[in-house]
Amino acid sequence: MATDFALLLRRFLTAHLAGLRGYSPNTILSYRDAFKLLICYFRDERSIPPEKLTLELIDAAAITGFLDWLHTSRHNSASTSNQRLAAIDSFFSWMQTQDPARMACCQDILAIPAKKHDHPGVAHLSVAQTRQLLALPDRSTRTGRRDVTLLATLYDTAARVGELADLTVRDIRADGPAMAALTGKGRKTRHVPIGANTTTLLTAYLTDQHLNSPGHDDHPLFFNQHRAKLSRGGIAWILRKYQAQAADPSLTNARLSPHILRHSRAMHLYDSGVPLPYIRDILGHVDLSTTEIYARASTEAKRKALEAVYDDVVTADLAEWNQDPELLSWLANL
Repeated sequence: MATDFALLLRRFLTAHLAGLRGYSPNTILSYRDAFKLLICYFRDERSIPPEKLTLELIDAAAITGFLDWLHTSRHNSASTSNQRLAAIDSFFSWMQTQDPARMACCQDILAIPAKKHDHPGVAHLSVAQTRQLLALPDRSTRTGRRDVTLLATLYDTAARVGELADLTVRDIRADGPAMAALTGKGRKTRHVPIGANTTTLLTAYLTDQHLNSPGHDDHPLFFNQHRAKLSRGGIAWILRKYQAQAADPSLTNARLSPHILRHSRAMHLYDSGVPLPYIRDILGHVDLSTTEIYARASTEAKRKALEAVYDDVVTADLAEWNQDPELLSWLANL
């Protein structure tokens, strides 16, 4: 007979996350992995097999021990540990509505603080590096034209790699205002403007691949030799192929992935003065606080802001100081 924990966990992952909340399969798999590890912790560290694991055994002390186990035995980073805790918090937050008698225990678990960790800077390419990367495909060949269009679309739309892979011909509007319809997390669709140069590349690409004729609306926009949509791995391989051809060591040695191009676009938009709410909508973030990482990471924006503040206060005119013998004498004898 299934335990109360097993029954409620199944309801949480299926009826609640997948059904009511409409979470993506990848998000649900991430939640599932967190609970698989929790079950392994009870089995291996507390000698409680899965078939005997009940809600009564899962309290704040047990969750704290689980988090410590992730750090000491599995060598998980603070970020990974916090992701596992977030999945557990989501479950026990939902549990409060399912079993009010357990609210106190649930709230004790929800009060467990996340582990503190340093926030690294957002990895991204400079504008010059991005231009160099996009100039590498040989546009005299059909493959090169496809690749430059793919990379330009990936950068210009700031798409997640899965969103780019899922694009079909109908998702591209080349007529003004040009835009791409990206379907992201939770199957939510957002419309992202496309720049004039990327639109030109896409228009030529559709003609080149004979995708601009009737009957191709549902055809993958970017596809392999079997005319199946490119996989995430295939898109990453194309990106790394051109990275290896770059003459600039700072580009060839950079940690580069499709997601880095997404970060790069967001940073370039922010440095150009685009307001954060607009960037949030382009990226498909639900919460503005997620987008604020680009504001925290932008040293160029900070430099410009400081220069704007101090421009009229601090001057570079030191002539009077250099001509003050008494002051220079005093400084020399200090």
